[in-house]
Amino acid sequence: MKTFINATPHDITIVLADGSTRVFPKSGNIARVAQTSAILETVDGISISTVNFGAVTGLPDAAIGVRVIVSALVKSAAPRFDLVSPGELVRDGNGVVIGAKGFYA
Repeated sequence: MKTFINATPHDITIVLADGSTRVFPKSGNIARVAQTSAILETVDGISISTVNFGAVTGLPDAAIGVRVIVSALVKSAAPRFDLVSPGELVRDGNGVVIGAKGFYA
């Protein structure tokens, strides 16, 4: 059985096929992508900027049998075999996100 480490700042809820849920509590260790931005122009007082993404911080070392839950942005910036991000979102009747149907590899 694989172990999951949640390296996001939020508890992650997965909604299983039978409607039950499994919650992966945040670990306290947050993986993030560094970013810098520069203003290109200002339109009607609103800044229009570019953003550049840099190094990923806060990732634990890869380990056999362990999957690390991260944001899609972190997963894109650090393509590792052990990273997963929340999959298709599940919403309640009011459109509020209540979980995900699984993970994207």
